[in-house]
Parts: sequence; C-alpha cells; structure tokens
Amino acid sequence: MSATMRDVARLAGVSVKTVSNVVNDFPHVSVATRARVLAAIAELGYQMNFSARNLSLGRTGMIALAVPELRLPYFAELSDEIIVAAAERGYTVLVEQTGGMRERELEVLASARRRMTDGLIFSPIGLRPEDAPQLEVGYPLVLLGERALHGNVHHVSMANSAGARAVAEHLLAQGRRRIALVGSYDARGAGAGSLRTQGFLDGLADAGLRHDSARTGEALDWTRTTGAEAMRQVLDRGVEIDAVFGLNDVLALGAMRVLFERGLRVPDDVAVAGFDDIEDGRFSRPSLTTVQPGRSQIARTAVGLLVDRLSGADSSGGVEVVAEHQLIVRESTGGTAAG
Repeated sequence: MSATMRDVARLAGVSVKTVSNVVNDFPHVSVATRARVLAAIAELGYQMNFSARNLSLGRTGMIALAVPELRLPYFAELSDEIIVAAAERGYTVLVEQTGGMRERELEVLASARRRMTDGLIFSPIGLRPEDAPQLEVGYPLVLLGERALHGNVHHVSMANSAGARAVAEHLLAQGRRRIALVGSYDARGAGAGSLRTQGFLDGLADAGLRHDSARTGEALDWTRTTGAEAMRQVLDRGVEIDAVFGLNDVLALGAMRVLFERGLRVPDDVAVAGFDDIEDGRFSRPSLTTVQPGRSQIARTAVGLLVDRLSGADSSGGVEVVAEHQLIVRESTGGTAAG
C-alpha cells in the first residue's frame, strides 16, 4: 500500500500537521525538522495527493500564465520553464496569449476565467502607467517584464540595460566602432526595447562614441522577418558597419541572414550579437553571441512568489527581483563556443 502522511509523521517523529506544513512549504518549520520529514518522505516514497490538498484548501490547483506570443522563442522557452517550476510545486499552468494588445491584457486581469485559477503570472507589454490601478486584483499576481506599473504587486524583471551595455562593451573591446542597431522601442521609455537601447547607447558613450541614427534599422515587431528587413534598411543606406546588435536574438538571426545574402562574412566583416539566449542561437551558423537574461531564475522566482502568496507565507507588499544576466560569447563575434 502507498505510504500516508501519518506514516511519514510516525517515521519522522513529528505530528501530521508538521508533515503537512513541510509538504506545503509553509514557513516556521525548523531546518532540522524539515530535514527529518523530507528524509522520511524519501524513505517511504510518499507522494502528496495534490488534488485532495487543493480541495481541502478551496483551490483549483491551477495557475494562469499570460504572455504576449508563444510563437516568439523567448516566451515559449520561458513558459516551458514556468510550467516545469509550477509542476514541482504541485500546480498546473493554464497559458493565455494577449498579442501584446492593451485591451486583451486588461481583459486578462478582469476575466471571469480567473475564478478557474488560483493566481496569475502576467507579462504585459501593452499596459500603460495609468493602468496601474487595474493591478489591484483580488487574487495573487506576479508581474514579469519591464513596464513601469507600480502597485502592491510582485515584479520579476531582467537586467535589460546592463545586459545591452555588456554587448556594447564587448563589441567595442574587439575594435568595432560602426555598430548597427536592429529593432525599435517604445518612445515612452517603458519597455525592454527602450532599456536595451539606452544600455547600448550608454556603453558607446562610455567610450566617447555616439550612435549614428543611419545605422538603426526599424523593426516594430521583433521577428526574424523584421530583423532581416531592418538590416536591409541599414545596408541600403550605404553606411559602413562592422557590427550589429539585435535587440533580441530573432532580430539578430534575421539580420545575420541578410548579411550572408549581401556577401558579408560573420564575424570577419561584421560581428553580430543578440539578447535572450534562445535555443536557436546555439545552433545557428555561426552560433550567436547573446545575453542570457536569467530565464530559469525568472521562472522559478515568479512561481515561488506566487505560491508563497497562495500558501499565506508571504503577506508583504510588492517586491521587485532583477534576475542575474550573463554575456555568452559565441562564434558570431569571434568566440569559439557553440553551447
């Protein structure tokens, strides 16, 4: 017969309530007690009945995740990491797409579908600062991304500006001075594109350089196609370039394709770098230099904050967590690593 919570309690020498506190990850359990309970769970092969737990707590056992577009590799890979992290905590994830449209993002916050889930992890890109009062919702909420939406809500973001500055410093250290920028950004300065652009410009300014606007290729949507079109814009102007920074990896991959079509060698003639560290970049030829923005940390932190709210372990006001980033140098800027 399968082990029960009572069996675990007997082996660990604690109460059934203490075992429940450990498996539900409640606070205020000593390290030694938690270790004994976990050891008993492992020895007995005890498996938590999450359905029964959720029923007793009046929960559904599901959390919602709302992202702009799953066809964009970054959001697809982030969603996968969140689903895995949630499963480890006994939750199923219901994924919704907003298309980055403000109306649909507002609808996600107010939808009756929220009654089907216990909380929401939300990556908005269309909401405006004046929409901040809409975040005062009656369920646990964790925000992802860079929108300047203030309120009593947890927020997990990435180091967009610092990561882009690291790209600029890397390219400059290689002697690149005529760097093209591929991608557009929100002129209000609230989104990832604005922060990455500013970080890039700050990196140039630190070296006493200014960016020539003729070397900027516009791309309102961040896809391979728009990255390619933006790269053509720059090259058709006849300006000289020796490097390209794509505001995300798919823009950089689209730009790299056009460089190949125009007979320019990467990285010999033009170095290329992106941002996000999507899997495609590891297998492109040449492999793509990029910023790894801490996607796994973002996913696990967001799930952890949400579950803490659900369990009652967290009653604090909104906190902001910025994930650690890392510049990954690969073949597209002269590195040797493909992984």
